[in-house]
Amino acid sequence: MIISNFTIRDNRNVFIIAEIGMNHNGSYANAITLIDHAADIGAHCVKFQMRHLDQLYSKDALNGTAGDLSTQYTLNLLRKFELSFGDFKKIARYSRKKGLIFMCTPWDKKSVDKLEEINVPAYKIASADLTNLDLIDYVASTKKPMILSTGMSNEKEIGITSKYLKSKNIEHSFLHTNSTYPTPTKDINLNYIQRLISTHKVPVGYSGHERGISATLYAVAMGACIIERHITLDKSMEGPDHTASLDVEEFKELIKSVKELESMLGDGNKRRISQGELINRENLSKSIFAKENIAEGKVLKKSMIEIKSPGHGLSPQNISKIVGKKVTKKIIKGKAIFKSDLTKTCKPKKIYNFKLDWAIPVRLHDVKNLLEMVSPKLIEFHMSYDDLNESFDNFINIEPKCGYAVHAPELFENDHLLDLCSENKSYRSQSIKNLQKVVDKTVLLNKYFPTTQNPMIIINCGGFSKNEFYDKKVRNKYYNILLESFKKINSKNTLLLPQNMAPFPWHFGGQRYQNLFMDADEIIKFCKTSELYICHDLSHSHMACNYFKWDHIKYTSKLLPFVKHYHIADASGVDGEGIQIGEGTVDFIKVLKVIKKSYKGRSFIPEIWQGHKNNGEGFWKALRKLEGKI
Repeated sequence: MIISNFTIRDNRNVFIIAEIGMNHNGSYANAITLIDHAADIGAHCVKFQMRHLDQLYSKDALNGTAGDLSTQYTLNLLRKFELSFGDFKKIARYSRKKGLIFMCTPWDKKSVDKLEEINVPAYKIASADLTNLDLIDYVASTKKPMILSTGMSNEKEIGITSKYLKSKNIEHSFLHTNSTYPTPTKDINLNYIQRLISTHKVPVGYSGHERGISATLYAVAMGACIIERHITLDKSMEGPDHTASLDVEEFKELIKSVKELESMLGDGNKRRISQGELINRENLSKSIFAKENIAEGKVLKKSMIEIKSPGHGLSPQNISKIVGKKVTKKIIKGKAIFKSDLTKTCKPKKIYNFKLDWAIPVRLHDVKNLLEMVSPKLIEFHMSYDDLNESFDNFINIEPKCGYAVHAPELFENDHLLDLCSENKSYRSQSIKNLQKVVDKTVLLNKYFPTTQNPMIIINCGGFSKNEFYDKKVRNKYYNILLESFKKINSKNTLLLPQNMAPFPWHFGGQRYQNLFMDADEIIKFCKTSELYICHDLSHSHMACNYFKWDHIKYTSKLLPFVKHYHIADASGVDGEGIQIGEGTVDFIKVLKVIKKSYKGRSFIPEIWQGHKNNGEGFWKALRKLEGKI
């Protein structure tokens, strides 16, 4: 079902209606204030109610002396809280201006006619009118979608209305509702949502009148794809709905929680290992290792292998599959066994053809081996904090003809995550000391790569938080703290390159919230102020663009003048990082055309996660796919 520009499909993208109803209490100003709040907190739709009492009630009911006392009380409130049609027209225009869908419940046919003049995109039918086929037929003549609340009706009545709407071929949905204000928890019956879904085969939502937000969230978990809750400026105001309404802060919390729940629900399809799980799996799980040196061509026996951590080789589930197979290359005792040890592997070329200076990521222990295989323009050392304490002479005993760069560690001794933006002065001071050590070690590497002037140091600068994103208004403060931190670094003829970041970094096997170096305008402002360039990680920027709904091609083009170095890998979703080229959702045809426009003085590495395995096989596959394109 589509209402305006919103497709109502399932509970992974919930349509949220802020029901203003009569909570404006007859005040146009109150109505505008409530619309403002609804827009600010992220509702998709605001809904009002329209009545023409002379069309709706009998003459006796309208007669103050003849009518029932409870009816008289209701009528008095309705008269008191009525808005004019002129007010409704202005409210509809204002809602649309604020980016909200304007809807209204008509309680009579004349109200339908008036709402057609306003051109509402859909109609909401109140619980009291679910059985009113006369009104429903009149609304159906507009051919517009309907959302119908099911409170006060039994299953047979719901079924009759459902059958009628289907016979008219009218798009519709039902809201599970209990029409008491507020609803006792024992009467909410959330399990009925699934029954509505399975019985009527239409979108089903929930209209809540209970206290608090928990039942509404549970309703989403049960399958509700529409949420309707009343919103009020003050629960103590006069009127029938205020007590069962949410105030603005409660509604804000509801929307935030619904968004979190949408993310939690997933698609229910095949189990997928998340990036964080892959990291933990690498560190904690087991794999098959060589128990002895195994010569090329030897047939594997079970006695030759053992199970050890970490889990970066073949899973123990593969033991029966590999025993009896010939190995295709020598496997050294104590090393993990990979699929490529038993099959043909992707071999690198000595030299690749790129306009940008091409580089490969290396670690101290594999730099010698990789440089015997390829001749890149430069190499990028990915350092751990342990590497910083090593003697480079033990690892670099060749005469490289290439340049070098260094990717600073994120994690240092005593579980210290580099955060040059921290408000904690002591913590920030330690981060500055740690980065200074990286700079000093980078300078020492010049002994082995004498042709390199001003080697690049790629830095994840920090600016993360544990529980939620920082408000955009305060982020500038953290950029200023970072600028002060950089002033305290003696960069010693190196080139410091902050790296753009993904929205949800993984720290200690868990997810955090990133705040800085995602917004392109903020990055550009920082570069101009600091006179620094950045390292543009395409995987990171693609995930940020996915999350914040930015155009990745425009984003890449915008940052182009401020980039010195690229990390290139594919990505998917908001946290699927470092994927092999072509296996994610990055549009490389378009994005590489942008990068190719301005290539002089720029370099790149293929930063494929675990690309160093199997003698760098992941890097060679990526370079083969990228060759000739940049």
